[in-house]
Amino acid sequence: MAKAQQQQQQPLSAKAAAKKRVVKVDTYGDAHVTASFNNLIVSLTNKTGQVISWSSAGKMGFKGSKKNTPYAAQTAAADAAKKAFDAGLKRVDVYVKGPGAGRESAIRAIAQTGIDVVMIKDVTPLPHNGCRPPKKRRV
Repeated sequence: MAKAQQQQQQPLSAKAAAKKRVVKVDTYGDAHVTASFNNLIVSLTNKTGQVISWSSAGKMGFKGSKKNTPYAAQTAAADAAKKAFDAGLKRVDVYVKGPGAGRESAIRAIAQTGIDVVMIKDVTPLPHNGCRPPKKRRV
């Protein structure tokens, strides 16, 4: 009898057993905008680096070359910012990385949702003449 009750209480899969992570949402956090040539990812975190909300141009339904447009960046940033604003985020420091097209429009979209943009910093990695370039083409 006891074994039958235990079998009924066990979850069906490992996914059902996994608990959702609880993130402490402060009023002050960071916004990380990663703009590559192919996509744009916006992550809003608290000051310890735990992600409150995130979004990308691909997640918003844009495909192919449309993902690297300012409009796609605007919709992705607005989606992530709205979720974070509802969770209680009020002010952010924005860290922008990469050469993509939608960097500025993503920052504007975050500001338009009601989140205060305190600081904008470009953290694009720059090589100190690192890798050797490929040899010149002979045509």
